[in-house]
Amino acid sequence: MLEIDVEYQRDQFSLRAQQAISAPITGILGASGSGKSTLLALIAGLLKPGRGQLRLNGKTLCDIQQRIWVPPYRRHIGLVFQDGQLLPHLSVRSNLLYGFNNIAPGQRRFAFGKVVELLEVGALLERKPATLSGGEKQRVALGRAVLYSPELLLLDEPLSALDERLKQQILPFFLRIYAECKIPMVYVTHALSELEFLTTHRLVVRDGHLLPDA
Repeated sequence: MLEIDVEYQRDQFSLRAQQAISAPITGILGASGSGKSTLLALIAGLLKPGRGQLRLNGKTLCDIQQRIWVPPYRRHIGLVFQDGQLLPHLSVRSNLLYGFNNIAPGQRRFAFGKVVELLEVGALLERKPATLSGGEKQRVALGRAVLYSPELLLLDEPLSALDERLKQQILPFFLRIYAECKIPMVYVTHALSELEFLTTHRLVVRDGHLLPDA
């Protein structure tokens, strides 16, 4: 379970979030600039809230009053962005193994070959990111995040750069990852149709607050 109780202020922008998230896949809707990505950055530890606390599976990630701060690399949270952010100088194989090789063998929950098979990227392993289509890049980015063996996956508008045809091809892979790997996901988007496909558990960022979707 992810427990959020934070406030964040930057210039004229403010965000207040107080929710307990326990669904397998939780969708977060919101208009551009509403604070969806800011919320994910707070959860991941890329931003620090001005007040409040965050807990994941009973472990405190951040408690401003108690001066507790777990840095991003120790939060065991995977991130997938809209552009994949693959390392351009590395092959697909090396991109997939980037996080996998930086955790202890005892922490590795998923086999490399299994994830490659699950996401159907075996034919891409020796290619560089510049030669991949948008959909292929997102599958590789998802595989890299899964191989990091995270306790939570944060997906920040992962399909927004793709056309509708590619979106329909990629969406089932998110369900496949949860079915096979059982990693909870928080999926942020401005496209309701994506969440209607993935989940019935939805929140919305509106007027600087994280609220149940009415």
